[in-house]
Amino acid sequence: MLPENLKDNPVAASLEQADPGMLAGGNTDHNELTLEVVPEKILDVLRALKGQKFERLSTVTAVDRYPMEPRFEVVYQVQSVSRNLYVRLKCRIGGEKPEIDSATAVYASANWYERETWDLFGVVFKNHPNLTRIMMPDHWEGHPLRRDYPVHGHKYSYQNE
Repeated sequence: MLPENLKDNPVAASLEQADPGMLAGGNTDHNELTLEVVPEKILDVLRALKGQKFERLSTVTAVDRYPMEPRFEVVYQVQSVSRNLYVRLKCRIGGEKPEIDSATAVYASANWYERETWDLFGVVFKNHPNLTRIMMPDHWEGHPLRRDYPVHGHKYSYQNE
């Protein structure tokens, strides 16, 4: 549901009018629009924004809110170059194996961003054309930007070298 302070925002209002179930919230801070999207509706929102001349997807990443649940926020940044507008979209997802639909069907640029987010956070992007490691070696176990990932490192003895 769209907060009252965003009812006058043309981008947010048009999404709310198209499907009142798309948005779970939102705000403006420092004149930047952030919309919280229902995860099942992310592709609908991205398609609607692309139809409003938001022709560039510049970021897909995640935030790990461990130990809170839902644990992850998947964050998208879209831009209308012609209108000099930005919109940040956030989807909250949880579970041990968090997943959300891949945005590659709407924005081809999502491909590498989603691979990086999967590699580092473990968020699965359903229907992604090639969800393989991009940052870490293929044999790496785990996802190093998760907050519960061990950070102690490996202990080595350099005495014999």
